[in-house]
Amino acid sequence: MPVHVVGNVCIDTTFRVDRFPLPGETLNARDHSDGVGGKGVNQAVAAARTGADVRFFAALGTDLAAAFIRERLKGEFDLGGLSEKPLPSDRSTIVVNRDGENLIVSGVACAADFDPLRETGFAALLTSGDSLVMQGNLRATVTDACLRAAKVTGATTILNPSPLSGEVPDLTAVDIVVVNQGEAFEITGDPDPERAARDLLRRGAKAAIVTLGAEGCLLLEGDTVDLIPAIKMAAVDTSGAGDVFCGCLAGCLMKGWTLAQSARLAVAAAALAVGRPGTLEACPSRAKLLKLMNIMEAESL
Repeated sequence: MPVHVVGNVCIDTTFRVDRFPLPGETLNARDHSDGVGGKGVNQAVAAARTGADVRFFAALGTDLAAAFIRERLKGEFDLGGLSEKPLPSDRSTIVVNRDGENLIVSGVACAADFDPLRETGFAALLTSGDSLVMQGNLRATVTDACLRAAKVTGATTILNPSPLSGEVPDLTAVDIVVVNQGEAFEITGDPDPERAARDLLRRGAKAAIVTLGAEGCLLLEGDTVDLIPAIKMAAVDTSGAGDVFCGCLAGCLMKGWTLAQSARLAVAAAALAVGRPGTLEACPSRAKLLKLMNIMEAESL
C-alpha cells in the first residue's frame, strides 16, 4: 500500500565547523556543500528506499533552486506531487560541529503557504490501508486537516511534529506519533520518556515513539513498552537521522511489518545515517536498506 508523505522540500546549505560560533562571532567553516533536504522529502526518500510505494507532496518556488531540487530527486519517486508557487524555494542553513551536533535555520515561505488539500489531489488518492506521514513544517491547521482527511479514509496516520511550532500538536487523528526526547518534554512537560509517551497516548495517539539518540528509542503501544537499543556508531552528522527513522518506519509498516519490527529497522537505519555527513545524503541507499531488512526478516524466522 502507498505511503503518502506530505510536507516540505528545500535546499540545505551545510557548514562544518570545529565548534559553534559565539553570539556575534564569525567562524570560517572547514567545508560547505549544497544538497536537497527538508524533513518531508528526507522522510519520503527514506521510505522509498525501503521499497515502499511513495507519493510525495510539497511546494517549490519557480526559481533555479526548484530546478536543482527536481534534478536531485529524479529516480527516488514520482515528482508529480510537487506544486509550484511564485515564491523563493525554501532553504535551510545547517551548521555541524566536530561532534556531529547541529544548528539549523530555515526559510519556509513555500511550506508556510502550502495547502495540500486545496492545491493537490492527495486526499482523493488515500484509501484504507494506506499511510499518511506528516511533520511540523506546514501550518498546524493544515496539518490537522490533512490528518483528519486521512483518518476518514481508514489510512494509518503518522505524525512527526518537528519542528514544533509552539502550539501543542493535536493528536486526536494520529495513529503513531514520533518525537525525540526534547520534543516529548516540550509537549508534555515530563522529562521521563516513558511517562511522556503515556501522556501522548492520553492526548489521542494510538502509539508513541520517543527517539533517544544514541540510546535508540522507546515504543509505547497500548500498555506495552519496548526499549529498542541503537547500534553504536561514531556520529559525524546527526541532522538527518530522525527523518531516516520516520521514513523507514513508515516504509516497513506498509510492507506488512509490525510496529516493533519497523521501529527496530528504523533505529538501525538512523544509526547508519549519523555516520555520514549531510541530511538527505546521509540516508542509506536502497541496497543497504534492503540488505538490512533481509537480515532482520531472517532473524525473525
